[in-house]
Amino acid sequence: MADTKKRPDGLDSPMVPKLMKYAGKAHVWTYRRTNGLIGSKWRIGAGFRKPVPTLLLDHRGRTSGKSFTTPLLYMLDGPDVIVVGSQGGLPKDPQWYRNLVATPDTQVQIKGERRQVRARTANAEERAALWPRLVEVYADFASYQAWTEREIPVVILAPRG
Repeated sequence: MADTKKRPDGLDSPMVPKLMKYAGKAHVWTYRRTNGLIGSKWRIGAGFRKPVPTLLLDHRGRTSGKSFTTPLLYMLDGPDVIVVGSQGGLPKDPQWYRNLVATPDTQVQIKGERRQVRARTANAEERAALWPRLVEVYADFASYQAWTEREIPVVILAPRG
């Protein structure tokens, strides 16, 4: 198992989700305008030495009905795209994940390519097989899991159509 980092002291600050929200909006703006030329690699944390591919996930608010886009790290597994609802180890599942549970048909953008996908949460067996590979892609996922009591969801985005 990968070494885990010490949990940051300010992780539970109400400012953390706000910072993540605004940083995400800037990331989406840049990624969309450059077709992923800028923003398609995550170079923070464990990604500094080993950049991680990043996509844009579109999702519909489960109560508002509004459209949202969230940048996420991903891994390919054959035709499927795998994403992780880590939210940096915060105690609650991210909004995008709860939105996908309510409305699983969506699309992702990987660089300049848009793919129509259907989201589903990996079952226990799938998660057990995928999690070590995800930690290999981005070692900080192991730390995030250690920092929270919830099981971080692994989401399989399968092609549709």
